[in-house]
Amino acid sequence: MSENTKIEWCNHTFNPWEGCVKVGPGCDHCYAEARNARFGGGVAINWGPGAPRRRTSPANWALPIKWNKRAGIMQSAWAHGVELHSGDEAACIAAGFIKPQRPKVFCASLADVFDNAVDPMWRADLFWLIKQTPNLDWLLLTKRVGNARLMMCDAIATIDPMAEWVMPLPNVWIGATVVNQEESDRDIPKLQSVSAAKRFLSMEPLLGPVDLTGLLDGIDWVIVGGESGPGARPMHPDWARSLRDQCQSAGVPFLFKQWGEWIGADQDECPCGPPFKDWMWADGTAFMAGDGQRAMPLFRKVGKKAAGRTLDGHEWNGAPK
Repeated sequence: MSENTKIEWCNHTFNPWEGCVKVGPGCDHCYAEARNARFGGGVAINWGPGAPRRRTSPANWALPIKWNKRAGIMQSAWAHGVELHSGDEAACIAAGFIKPQRPKVFCASLADVFDNAVDPMWRADLFWLIKQTPNLDWLLLTKRVGNARLMMCDAIATIDPMAEWVMPLPNVWIGATVVNQEESDRDIPKLQSVSAAKRFLSMEPLLGPVDLTGLLDGIDWVIVGGESGPGARPMHPDWARSLRDQCQSAGVPFLFKQWGEWIGADQDECPCGPPFKDWMWADGTAFMAGDGQRAMPLFRKVGKKAAGRTLDGHEWNGAPK
């Protein structure tokens, strides 16, 4: 539960609860499950079928209220031409008189907002918190996007069935995690049917080539990244290139988050000294460049930090305006 985060596409992470169950190949090496086990004495007590979800503390739930207040001060100061005091966290912004960006909150990095096993009242409490924090943009990323529309409506109705909520909620972005062609074909149309201020795709860990032809209508952002952590699977550079090019053609902002543990030898960051190996998967099986993908004969496992996040010599930091 971090006020600030190293995740490239958000300003804060907030976890209303913790726990989940794996639902697809992108979950195979779940960092949140490993973290849960580390703090649970070696057993991921909040993970798996039938496992209880753990609601986080009231102090943690109070953090977004603080972020919202600070963001409101910054936004108001900019709008009215008021310089902030030098001791203010936003002084660096005020000094250059640059319009501050609305903070983005990645919600449930250690869980899933639209998890069937979560107490519906917890979800209602979350949407009440979202309503109380209009200066924050809430990024709700899910692997269960088919649940999003109904669960969001149920949560709002639970809070106050007589209230007039403006839909889509102006500070709610809904995202779907898709890692291959099968998930893209299945889940992107579901995302397109959800009412949201913005809709986005998180294609991390990217596990295969994906053709988004006909699937980018109503999509405001695409985030792509390779897998990191123990057992990480390599990402072919051409898969990332293809998605970048598709987004550019469609006018959709593209953000390249990371290579992950592996990097291709044709990238500037690759430490190209010996020994080289043929391109292969993490389990040692050879990579076969099928479906017209250009073969990548050389790669190295160098770790997330060394691999970096530039694609073809450039950082790609696209984001919705």
